[in-house]
Amino acid sequence: MENLPPPAQELALLDRELTQLDARRYQLLARRAWLLAALQPGVAQSPGRPWATTPPPPESAPRSETAPPSAQNVLLTLGGVLLTIAAIAFTVVSWGHLGIGGRAAVLGAVTAVALAAPVALLRRALVSTGDSVAGIGLALTVLDAYALHQVAAPDTGGVAFAAGSSAVLALLWAGYGAALGRLRLPLPAAVVTAQLPLLLWAAAAGAGPLFTSGALLVTAAGDLAVLLWQKGVVVRTVACAGAYVTGAGALLTAGRLSVVADTAGAAVVPGVMLLTGAALALFAAWRFPSAVPAVAAGLAAVAAVAGVARHAVADDWSPILVLVCGIALLAVVRTRAARPLVRGLIGASCGVQAAVAVWAAPAAPLAVLTPLARAQRPWTGMPDALQVSWPGLPTTPVALLLIAAVLTVAHRSAGAATRWRAEAACGAIALVGAAGCVVPAAASLPYPAAVAWYAALTTGALAAAVRLSTAAPGGPAATALGCAVAGAFVGTATALASEPATLAVLGLLAVLFGAAATVPDAGPVRPVAACAAVLYATGLACATGASFGLPLPGTALLVLVVPATAAVLAAHLRRHPAAASVEITAAAAGLLSVVLAIGDAPVLSLVLALGGVIAAGTAVRPERRAVGYAAPALFVLAAWVRLAASGVSVPEAYTLPATIPALAVGLLRRSRDPRASSWTAYGPGLAATLLPSLLAAWGDPHWLRPLLLGAAALAVTLTGARLRLQALLALGGVVLALDALHELAPYIVQVVGVLPRWLPPAVAGLLLLAVGATYEQRLRDARRLRHRLARMR
Repeated sequence: MENLPPPAQELALLDRELTQLDARRYQLLARRAWLLAALQPGVAQSPGRPWATTPPPPESAPRSETAPPSAQNVLLTLGGVLLTIAAIAFTVVSWGHLGIGGRAAVLGAVTAVALAAPVALLRRALVSTGDSVAGIGLALTVLDAYALHQVAAPDTGGVAFAAGSSAVLALLWAGYGAALGRLRLPLPAAVVTAQLPLLLWAAAAGAGPLFTSGALLVTAAGDLAVLLWQKGVVVRTVACAGAYVTGAGALLTAGRLSVVADTAGAAVVPGVMLLTGAALALFAAWRFPSAVPAVAAGLAAVAAVAGVARHAVADDWSPILVLVCGIALLAVVRTRAARPLVRGLIGASCGVQAAVAVWAAPAAPLAVLTPLARAQRPWTGMPDALQVSWPGLPTTPVALLLIAAVLTVAHRSAGAATRWRAEAACGAIALVGAAGCVVPAAASLPYPAAVAWYAALTTGALAAAVRLSTAAPGGPAATALGCAVAGAFVGTATALASEPATLAVLGLLAVLFGAAATVPDAGPVRPVAACAAVLYATGLACATGASFGLPLPGTALLVLVVPATAAVLAAHLRRHPAAASVEITAAAAGLLSVVLAIGDAPVLSLVLALGGVIAAGTAVRPERRAVGYAAPALFVLAAWVRLAASGVSVPEAYTLPATIPALAVGLLRRSRDPRASSWTAYGPGLAATLLPSLLAAWGDPHWLRPLLLGAAALAVTLTGARLRLQALLALGGVVLALDALHELAPYIVQVVGVLPRWLPPAVAGLLLLAVGATYEQRLRDARRLRHRLARMR
């Protein structure tokens, strides 16, 4: 019998055993580590007993959530904020309870202690604590200035006193920060405070925008001096931000004054201010290589020169003057200036050109869309001149051409590997095209001259597109082609005012684009030119029909000449890249002819039949076999339209013209491919006649149609059984059964009316009994019939 120890004693034994096991485990691990180190060459073996019992490592201490310096900074900041709040509360709330001497003594003592404490703290290397205490001292100096104003100079204006006190505080804080160089707060605070004196002084003196701009400019110069003389990162960052803010404010204010100036004399002083700011910005861009100050300098110089010179020219030419000044900045490219400065001035020039381009951009769409207003009333006579209402329209082409010239120079001067070389060429071509579209409206050309101008513009752009595409296909060629299409569009819209001009322009454009489509090695120009040629030929056909006074159906026959000619031309072109474009556009022209002929059924039938002839002729080519499916469809539609126009209502007259060609095609298909299904070969043709005739026979009270339909269905059924064709047997049998049911229906109804009412249920019951008794045999018969039908094709 075993004696178990008490639970408390047993628990103590278990704990002791576990402790020994842990100690042994750590000892073995230490031995293992020593043996691994001993096996590595070049590792010195430490003497002693590495296998001695190693105490277990202490439990890892909980990881602090915040690093000590961060926690210290947070605590110091909170302490400084609390002390500052307390000082403010004391100054505002408790100030009235003390006399003048007491007030001065308290604030002076507290400020002196707060400013002197960092000296001792820095000696103990407590930099963060010193910064916090120094921050309190700086805040107390602001309170001292406020208290001084309330006690010593209450009659002085608040803004003027703030200007003087901010200047004094900036100097004091700068000296204090320079004396205690290890402190990080006083010098940046001095730079921030130094932004205020001149601006506050201008506000206190009631100075105008010009003096305010000067004050901001001087402040920016002071920030630039700090950037030159100081080495601290924080101080330089604050001074840089101040220079950007005050400099931008000075330039914007002076620029606004230059814009609103009424005379050249009034614009001189703001111009001088802008040039001074530009000089400072250029110096900053040179001394501290950066493109941003150079951009500001370039824009300021342009505003200064253009602001004075614009009073010597007409208002419409002011944008051109600004553009010329902006382009003049590009002269820096030929100098040996620093790269950031060159980039900045180029960026300023590009900004000016972009702004002028945006100003001129709406003129081109207006010049293009204005002639369209007359397109709603074509051939009503040409007005005296092409008029477009838009401010600055006469100088818009000049601006666009100047920018295009700059882009052209950039394209030619750039190396072949430059990424933006092609983009520059595209931009130049597009701007030249836009300027060309605006010229007739800008010069108020007479309508005949405007039409001739647009024709010449289209010819030149198309020639440029062909030449560029032949040399190097890409963006420039596509841009020139787009300009040609735009010029042709606006030229056509302009010519619609006169009948002779319309016919001449449409014919000329059809010839031009057709010629461009035949140029070898013209790349992507050929398909687009081919489409345009067919479109303008179609337009010419429509205009010719209208000129001869033809009705729309007569014009449809004239339009159909275009698809016929295109089909002949495409057969000659064969694999030419423009062949597909010609055929697709010609198909659209054929659809237009159908739409035009809808009002006259006989003409529509003729148009459809001629379209079928064109489709059949196209399908003769091996690569266009698929077009052959459209030919019978067009022929059938033509026959239906002709029959409907003649008042024919017999459905067989509509279905037989479709059935006979369909059966002929099916017979040809089966002769070439005996394994083809009868449903594919004969099903559509038979269904096209049998089913409509069956529907008509069910509603026909006469005997001739059902008799003929039954005879035809019987012939189809027997032919299907003889030739073992599933489609013929099924369709013929179903139609024959339904036709016979239609003929027997009156007699069945008559017999059912004579029979007693109980007889039909009895007959149905007997039939069900018979089927049920012979169910297995009927099921085998059904399966046999299904297999026989499945073996048919």
